[in-house]
Amino acid sequence: MNFCSHCGFKDMEFIIPDGDSLPRYVCPNCKTIHYINPKIIVGSIPIWEDKILLCKRAIEPRYGKWTLPCGYMENGETVEQGAIRETEEEANARIEVIGIQSIYSIPHINQVYMVFHSKLLDLNFSAGEESLEVGLFREEDIPWKELAFSAVHFSLKHFFQDRKQGQIQSTRIGFFQMSDRKHNH
Repeated sequence: MNFCSHCGFKDMEFIIPDGDSLPRYVCPNCKTIHYINPKIIVGSIPIWEDKILLCKRAIEPRYGKWTLPCGYMENGETVEQGAIRETEEEANARIEVIGIQSIYSIPHINQVYMVFHSKLLDLNFSAGEESLEVGLFREEDIPWKELAFSAVHFSLKHFFQDRKQGQIQSTRIGFFQMSDRKHNH
């Protein structure tokens, strides 16, 4: 960080502020502490009968791989609103959020996924700008080896496990481990 976003002062200091335990960018002029926090990624598992709506990515990273409709949360929206927006943007699909299905942390790239169990409201969906194609998949038809991210694999795996156990909604919490590298992040 070269400039203070509060006062515009140049030459920020990277120090541990009083009362803190981690180094932060601090403006020596106005004393503003600039926190750099993880990015929140919100998405949905859109369900229609016994099928899940997936999107094939038209952007990097992981171009051409399958994913759930997910993306970065925007300022001024709730996590549920973000999941609805991302589903509309990536799949031109309308959903009703039922509840949180999984929370998945990826600390080494400062990301947290929040994926919602959702009901697909109709079959009027199509590929959005960030998708090459979209489709409905039964569990046995999901392209497991072609999933884009470890968080998507985690969320789907646990969704299907919970469904088999008769749990309509169960919150699962996980995190990226180095053994997950085959699924990327």
